[in-house]
Amino acid sequence: MDSWTEHVIWWHVYPLGFVGAEPTADAGTPVTHRLDRLHGWLDHVISLGANGLALGPIFASETHGYDTRDYLTLDPRLGDDDDFDALISACRERGIRVLLDGVFNHAGRSFPPVAEAIAAGPGGPAGQWIRWSGEHPYAFEGHEPLVTLDHGNPAVQDMVVEVMNHWLDRGIDGWRLDAAYAVPAEFWAAVLPRVRERHPDAWFVGEMIHGPYDEYVAASTLDSITQYELWKATWSSLRERNLWELDWTVRRNDELLSAFVPMTFVSNHDVTRVAGQIEDHRHRSHAAALLLFLPGVPSIYYGDEFGFDAVKEDRPGGDDAVRPEMPSTPAEVADDDGLRSVYERLIGVRRRHPWLLRAHVEMQDLADERARLRATSADGQSLVLALNLAEEPYPVGDLGEVVETLSPLDGEALPPHSWSIHAG
Repeated sequence: MDSWTEHVIWWHVYPLGFVGAEPTADAGTPVTHRLDRLHGWLDHVISLGANGLALGPIFASETHGYDTRDYLTLDPRLGDDDDFDALISACRERGIRVLLDGVFNHAGRSFPPVAEAIAAGPGGPAGQWIRWSGEHPYAFEGHEPLVTLDHGNPAVQDMVVEVMNHWLDRGIDGWRLDAAYAVPAEFWAAVLPRVRERHPDAWFVGEMIHGPYDEYVAASTLDSITQYELWKATWSSLRERNLWELDWTVRRNDELLSAFVPMTFVSNHDVTRVAGQIEDHRHRSHAAALLLFLPGVPSIYYGDEFGFDAVKEDRPGGDDAVRPEMPSTPAEVADDDGLRSVYERLIGVRRRHPWLLRAHVEMQDLADERARLRATSADGQSLVLALNLAEEPYPVGDLGEVVETLSPLDGEALPPHSWSIHAG
């Protein structure tokens, strides 16, 4: 029997932004019951064809969720334990899996072991909880509020095992491990087997911005990583109308599949949205076609299905635009580009051809502005995605029955700025 991870398609949400939470919190912040805002969107997840809810940070934190102060308590700006249990129950009723964001590379300065370590200094009894830069706490990537934990400390390992099991016991299905690339692989190799003893079906995906992906997965025992190489190649090749860049990364992704299946995406909470990267609106749906056609575990960032085009800026608050508040229901959101229907149809293709998860893909008839991608299953099934970024029709020939298309073909020619999928 296939694991649930073979069939999950995530809808990714940044909760604090989604519910319109205030930007900062302290230990005395009153509980505000906002998490139920997500309930009005769960049927939307199902209507898209997805079946997973990937949540950004939900634990008590100082500001944006990545400066955790209490790993076992829901952020009071979102609600309390009852709100969390109600969300899990609502997801279970719909068959929706839940992924939580585990920020275990670093913590906020008010996380008690961190606060104690800073107060006592490197030689103090709590000093081994964090990394030090001389006499100063080691700040993650220069961000002073984020103190890097010492992953060689058994107490840190025990804490992470406790936290993971606590929330898995409460009904979640897996963990996205934030900044996994900054954590020694040996730490995960020590922690994850202990968690799997109690939760053998749990899924663990690490945030990896650069490689070598396969080596890190093998050493860490992670199940998957975030495929940033493919993310960059997707929007860049479409924006620049240079599909040669995509070709290199498709071949690289194909090599990785022998070791693991990556999590694929075209936007997330940390980057400019794909619609903001691709200036030509006519090519935005091409990104969706690639996301749902190419191998991997797809993740759709909330709002992409409506064409949100926010840009991340390098300044305080520069992430706010890509982490927007949403209304109570999707009916209140405009869909000017008709992308929601495109996502629904493409996910439908994915559901009817689940073997795409691990398909071998090669690009054919490659030029700057056009290409065919042929996906083949282990038992010989085949689909072809034809892409046309040019002003002229693309004579694709007889590729077989049209499974899905953005624009009807004219004979055997794909119209300008269109795509089509064929049972090849």
